[in-house]
Amino acid sequence: MFARRARLRSLIFALYDLVLTALAFPLAYLLRTYLLPRLAARWVELPAMFPFGDYWPLLVGMLLIWPVAGYLLRVYHGVEWRDLRQMLRDVTQVVSVGVVATLAGLYLFKLDYISRLFVLCIGMVAWVLLAVGRWLLLTVGAWLREKLERYHYSLIVGTGPEAGELAKLIEAGEPLGLRLVGFVHAGEGSPPTAAPVELRRTYPVLPLADVPAILHQRVVDEVLFAVGKEDLERLEPLLLRCEEEGVKTRVQLQFLPRTFSRVYLENLRHVPLLTFASTPENELHLFVKRAADVLLASLLLVLLSPLLLLLALLVKLTSSGPILYRQRRCGLGGRQFTLYKFRSMIAGAEQQRAELEALRERAGPAFKMADDPRCTPLGRWMRKFSLDELPQLWNILRGDMSFVGPRPPLPEEVNRYEPWQRRRLRMRPGLTCLWVLEGRSQLSFERWMRLDLAYIDTWSLWLDLKIFLKTIPRVLSGRGAY
Repeated sequence: MFARRARLRSLIFALYDLVLTALAFPLAYLLRTYLLPRLAARWVELPAMFPFGDYWPLLVGMLLIWPVAGYLLRVYHGVEWRDLRQMLRDVTQVVSVGVVATLAGLYLFKLDYISRLFVLCIGMVAWVLLAVGRWLLLTVGAWLREKLERYHYSLIVGTGPEAGELAKLIEAGEPLGLRLVGFVHAGEGSPPTAAPVELRRTYPVLPLADVPAILHQRVVDEVLFAVGKEDLERLEPLLLRCEEEGVKTRVQLQFLPRTFSRVYLENLRHVPLLTFASTPENELHLFVKRAADVLLASLLLVLLSPLLLLLALLVKLTSSGPILYRQRRCGLGGRQFTLYKFRSMIAGAEQQRAELEALRERAGPAFKMADDPRCTPLGRWMRKFSLDELPQLWNILRGDMSFVGPRPPLPEEVNRYEPWQRRRLRMRPGLTCLWVLEGRSQLSFERWMRLDLAYIDTWSLWLDLKIFLKTIPRVLSGRGAY
């Protein structure tokens, strides 16, 4: 399924789930009000329900929380490729997280009059409706498409391996309405007698001169060009012919350098630009990440202010020197900023680093030493539980950092990076990342870099949430830090 159409299907599924979740509310109310009291009468007397109108705040909260849960769990990503087992798993995840988040909201806003059993009833009814609804949406949709013959026909220009790969993907998308008309031989000489790869069906391989007639005699919704860059200029008349007749065309870019880049077309005013990016580019998701950083950093600065004041006082009383340690670090794109920490070392520690260079315990630009003699007793304890990092909440609020992301390196460390390691600078640095979950200070420098790049390549809001939640017990245990 093409990406734009996949996004449309994802939106349809999300709205469909929202409607079914809203429908689960009155059905669960009827179940809790009339059926459950009769079934439980032999064992326990259930309290009476309030009038239906008193539960509108619960319905509004559910319709806000549950779609967000599905969005964070990525259950609408690639939804068209899900089988029945995966759909049931998605529904179970959404309902479970939705119920837990709803119960947490009731506790937070002190809505004690709302029965927790009622919320569980909503969850059970919603699970049934969502599971059956997902199955019906896919099966009935496929049945209607078959009956009404609503297919999307593609013609592939090219007979090489790239054309064969496209053909396999189109055949895999047949349940979604994709159909392949055939191949067009774009090279010199007579066309081959068979398709470039083994496929489930037999498709004709047509000469280039027959394409205008095929466009008139057959239904062709789009033409896919899977040829080398040397052939594109020669095929320009066909591209112009397709544009003139309003036939959508797509060009495979396999002839470009093979990288992990994300490729998309974007306009600068009227100028189209083919864009390559090897870091996350979804501006909406990045905006949500930044908004969450600002809200959470603001909240924690207020809630933790007594602890921050206590730690500041202890640093001042236990050793000479400033309370805060300021250091230049490299952030997003190499931008330098001032990072703040509670001072955990003696005054003048930076000047002594050269003397300890031979005692470093990890290869690579970053200096790591377990029993660093420059640490104060209080500083060693703060480092164990990452308490010295708390002033970086201000860096997060300013936008220098995020809660989750690669750690900000020193400029002199960046100067010693290999080219592939510099890509970690293309994500806003953070307090925690995958390396915290694997070993914190005990990791080798190269493993640390590989984990940061793996985070960038697989980034999502859900991944950030998982890393953040898993970091809390890891930090509180004090394991792997020094």
